[in-house]
Amino acid sequence: MSDPTILLVHGAWHGAWCWDAVIPLLEAKGRTVHAIDLPTVHAPNKAELGLADDAQAVTDAAAAIDGPVVVVAHSYGGVPTTQALAGAENVVHIVYIAAFALDAGESLLGAVGGEAPSWWMVDGPLTTAGNDAEPAESLFFNDLPADVASANVARLQSQATKPFGEAITEVAWKTIPSTYLITEQDVIFPLFAQEALSGRAGSTVHRLDTGHSPFLSQPEATAAIIDAAGR
Repeated sequence: MSDPTILLVHGAWHGAWCWDAVIPLLEAKGRTVHAIDLPTVHAPNKAELGLADDAQAVTDAAAAIDGPVVVVAHSYGGVPTTQALAGAENVVHIVYIAAFALDAGESLLGAVGGEAPSWWMVDGPLTTAGNDAEPAESLFFNDLPADVASANVARLQSQATKPFGEAITEVAWKTIPSTYLITEQDVIFPLFAQEALSGRAGSTVHRLDTGHSPFLSQPEATAAIIDAAGR
């Protein structure tokens, strides 16, 4: 039987592009990989969209794959992934990378204290990341060279605000085995919060000495953790 297909789900403000360093490493290991763009970041009408739209995108992408699937979710991507995959018959494992593995009734905004962090630039229905005092380079890419960090920041887009405050109603990690990757130098996601979430569903836990984006700063190690999941 062939290895499960890998489905990659990015976090807020990002896109499928953030996995570009990891995908060829996984393919070199013989894995089939798909990466999706979430509609609340990339759809033309994203200002109108919410968590259900991102969850549907994850559901559809997993259902379109013939055979078993390992779904990998980063940061906010863990929210629609958790909502979407409850009851997904072909998903055999979830990998949460510094991700919000929420329980029913919880929202991302609630998980960060109920108020938007100071570096969220909320403009009504859309939110961008970073400001002069807290630049996105140091938030997302603090362990990357300055020029590489700046190049990645230039690719970030606005994100619909609505899904941050919406609670999930279905919880995939209660029925699907999971792995949690803790990023120990993460500026955005405090270590204690990641450790608390990593204990859910008896997850297999890995740790890397990276910032919030280990798929960019340590792609080989990240790819190895993904490749081992669900086997």
